[in-house]
Amino acid sequence: MRIERDICGDYVLDPDELATKLCLSADELRRRMKLGLVTSLVEAGHGDDAGLHRLTVRSGGAVWRAIVDARGCVIQEELRERAAGSKSERQSAPAPQKPRQPGS
Repeated sequence: MRIERDICGDYVLDPDELATKLCLSADELRRRMKLGLVTSLVEAGHGDDAGLHRLTVRSGGAVWRAIVDARGCVIQEELRERAAGSKSERQSAPAPQKPRQPGS
């Protein structure tokens, strides 16, 4: 999966591919997006991880995370799903290295 950036530098993900990553149909993902039920977070890497970004997208109990390089290529990704009625998440793929903070 390659991820593009728009003119403002924001990441743009293909909704059909993202829906697949979140185990949803494209129509269901669009419905959830319209209702504000999909959230996202972008974190920039520092130090040894400079130039990398971690993207996190949450919808319902599904959490998809990807580490993206400067060219927009996903170099690592994971899907986590929260068990029904549980606040904890179970991991279904290897966790990426967290981008380091300066001085750590």
